[in-house]
This record gives sequence, C-alpha cells and structure tokens, in this order.
Amino acid sequence: MSLETLTHLNTQTLIGHTSARGHAWHYRAELQGAEPNHYPGAIPVDDVARRLFPWNPELRPIAVERPASLDQMTHLNASGLPVRWAEIPGRQAVVRSDSFGGDVMGLFTTSYEPHPYRTWLLDAVSQLLDDELSISSAGVLKNGAVAWVEISVADSLPTPEGVLFRPNLLATTTFDGSLATTYKRTVTDVVCDNTRAAALSEHGEAVKVRHSRHSRLRLADARDALAIVYDTADAFSAEVRELCATPVSNREFARFLDAWVPIAVKGEPLTGKALTLATRKRDEIRDLWDYDPRVAPWRGTAHGALQAVNTYEHHSRPVRGATRAERNMLRTLTDDFADLDHKAHQVLTEILAAV
Repeated sequence: MSLETLTHLNTQTLIGHTSARGHAWHYRAELQGAEPNHYPGAIPVDDVARRLFPWNPELRPIAVERPASLDQMTHLNASGLPVRWAEIPGRQAVVRSDSFGGDVMGLFTTSYEPHPYRTWLLDAVSQLLDDELSISSAGVLKNGAVAWVEISVADSLPTPEGVLFRPNLLATTTFDGSLATTYKRTVTDVVCDNTRAAALSEHGEAVKVRHSRHSRLRLADARDALAIVYDTADAFSAEVRELCATPVSNREFARFLDAWVPIAVKGEPLTGKALTLATRKRDEIRDLWDYDPRVAPWRGTAHGALQAVNTYEHHSRPVRGATRAERNMLRTLTDDFADLDHKAHQVLTEILAAV
C-alpha cells in the first residue's frame, strides 16, 4: 500500500460522526495536514464543497496525430516525422478544470453530459438534510472520476439479535462512464464496517439518471428521505430477525462452502494454484464462521453464514492496485456488494431447501 494512496484517503475522503463511530481504519493524523478529515459530528455541506468539489468537469475535443506537410505540421511525432492534430468528430473527453494539463477522466460521444458533483450530489442531498439526517461520509476516488455523498442518521440502530447497523442514503456519480448518477439505500454493519444489501429478497430502492443533455432530477424532501431511511432500517431489522431464526448446522455450512467456493468443476478436482486459492478462501471463511467476533456470535444461523461471506469480501479478499478502503467503496457504489449478498443468500437458500 503506497503512502500516496493513504494520503489521498486522508485528504480526499471525509468521515463524519466519529465521536460515536470511531475513526476509519485508514486514519493517519500525520497525513491530513492542518485540516483533519474526520469530524466528531456531521460533515458540513460547505466543507464538502470546498475540500472535495472545488473544481468542475470540462468537455474537451479529442484529436489524433495525422501525417502533415512541413507547412501544415504542428509537431514531430515519436519517430521524428511531421504530423498535425486532427480532431475526431463526435467524440469528447471529460477533464478536471483545476489541472493544468486537463487530466482526462473519461472519453465519450458528444451526447454525454457530465453531472457536476456539487449540483448532482451535494446540492441534491442538501435539500434532504435536517436535524435527524446529516452527511456521514463523502469522497472522491480515481483522480476525481468517482465521487459520493452519503447521508444517514447520527446514531446507529441495534436489533434484538445484537446486530448494530446504520441505514443510509447514498448519492454517487462518475466521470469515467462506470456509473449513471445514482441515489440508493444501503446499510452499514457497524461492528465490522461492512456494507450490506438493504433487502436480500429484492434490490434496494434506487433512482438512476443517465448522463445526457436532457437529464433532470427531483428528489424527495427531508421528511420523505427520513421515512426511506427508517423504512430501510425496519426492512433490514426484519430480515436479520428471520436470518437469525434460520438454523445452519456445521454440515449445512460445509455444503454451502462447497457451492460457494467449489474445489471441483464439472466433476474434475481443481489442481495447482486454483486449488490453493480456493482452499485458502474456504479456510478463511470457515475461520470467520468459527472464531471471528464479527461473525461468530451468529454462528449456527443463516445470518452468520452470510456475514462470513460478506466479511471475507470486505476484509480478507486480496486487493491489488488500490487500498482496501478504496476498493470496498468502489464495490459499494457499483452494487457489487449488494449483488454478492443476493447471490450468497440464493445459494444458501437452495442448500437449506435441499437438506
């Protein structure tokens, strides 16, 4: 993990309500400069605008080198031959307004219209804030190509089964084409800082707006937003209750592991590196199930089985090319974790039904 990446996480992400939730794992006071990125309470709207979104996306034409005569040339190419820049019709790049070279974040057709973060994320969620809803986290990733603003209630909520969680509304968009502008429900498991699907039986409510010149947005008011957050809390609590009431024996969990991380494909046992990786993954998930305090308290239940898979993906799965915090946030924004929860729940349900 590079110091540069840790510096980014300590300057380009903002974490709120730390007096109740504690610091993020990547917290390094010495990398934050004069202005800490962790807030004891809510994150002020003005701080998000000033610290994360002080620049705008700009559209620039795209050009390629083409052979040129000496009187028409603009420069010499890498081979020392005269060439000129020729604009590509119908194509454009999105760049940062604050970078001298105009760092490119994405390439698109001319029908693409970027959604500025201040307007589509910050201004959009600002109208939802009140005494109960506030900004709990915000950040930019991938040199500004991805951003999010999350709002939630200040206090985490407990279930009778001992699961402490926080319901959220998450606003996100990108300038690299990886996501439409999206507003959706998520749930954070406070004990392990995992993102969980708001409802396993169906994908959580989401509003998506394409990046086009005719796109418009109108979100609900603060009262409706608060109702959605607490509806999410009620749905998640009910689901946890049902999962904790569903027994999963060690034998059933072993069958679940066989289906989730098979060591044979089409009847042929894995060999070599594939077998090593699968065995290691199975062992780590089983250790979480047996011993880890983020999972073991619910061992013997469907909640514990799904929590083992989710916790492995958040905290144990190998990460390359990014920090774990960055990769986890990207997987949250792209619904990868929600899809994972749905798939694991489906596999477990099939195993239990077969038994």
